[in-house]
Amino acid sequence: MRIRATVAAVSGALALSALAVPAVQADEKPDAGVSLPSGTDVFAAEPAESAAPGAATAKTRGGRAAEVPVIKKVVVNGGKDIVVGTKSKQKFTIAVTASSPSGIADAFAYLWHGHADTVDGFLGPVQETGSCKVSADPTTSTCTVSVTVDPRSDDLYTSSLAGTWKVAAGALADTGGENDFVWNDAQAKTRVQRFSKLTVNASPEPVKKGRTLTVTGKLTRANWDTNTYKGYTNQPVKLQFKKKGAKSYTTVKTVRTSSTGTLKTTVKAAADGYWRYSFAGTSTTPAVSAAGDFVDVK
Repeated sequence: MRIRATVAAVSGALALSALAVPAVQADEKPDAGVSLPSGTDVFAAEPAESAAPGAATAKTRGGRAAEVPVIKKVVVNGGKDIVVGTKSKQKFTIAVTASSPSGIADAFAYLWHGHADTVDGFLGPVQETGSCKVSADPTTSTCTVSVTVDPRSDDLYTSSLAGTWKVAAGALADTGGENDFVWNDAQAKTRVQRFSKLTVNASPEPVKKGRTLTVTGKLTRANWDTNTYKGYTNQPVKLQFKKKGAKSYTTVKTVRTSSTGTLKTTVKAAADGYWRYSFAGTSTTPAVSAAGDFVDVK
């Protein structure tokens, strides 16, 4: 029996709702009130520790102690944030590394958003089982599942889902026993972010040395409610300059975006080079830098 079916049989409401993966219509947003299994603390600073291999936390039908695997590591999207725009589907993987004395038969994982009593987002794989690879140590395997996020579906139906998501993960020992598994609804954390764009325009071009340059731009990010890009307001953005022939940019000043995400400031033209805006990012929005705009100074 694979981990998906095992968890569906013995875990709590959160796992059950995720494993069922019901279709959500556009006018039927996920309801709050999905409960976690008793004893699961999704607010803990660190993921709960799994039981040691072979720990007798349950009995099999034959009366022997259950062999409980240990989840050693969970890596989402190769350790990078998941960034989603308004049109393109984004595919990422969740890799679960686990060990057990008899080896690992399978592992499974998905992402969920919200709190213990208000689960409002779910991103999970379609496949029933993970793709597992045994390490040099035969007791340890890394099992990978793939997830595809479509911003035009109900995967991300509102921008309020941007930020930190919890990672639920489980592993099944290679014993054939249905109780030989471990499951944690808050094994790890990851971030799902709204794709960002940044523009720049320095004028006039060309410009006489010592004259004033006006540098404008706009910082926007994906709005999942409307599937459009909207201005990111009141954000600090660095104006940077790279002199012709130089290898890197230097920061000239910091400018804040307006109520519509626009940027505007002035500088004195001193030398030929490239001007750009650069945004450091936030927990919900990735860092982005505009392509440099070259200005010829006469």
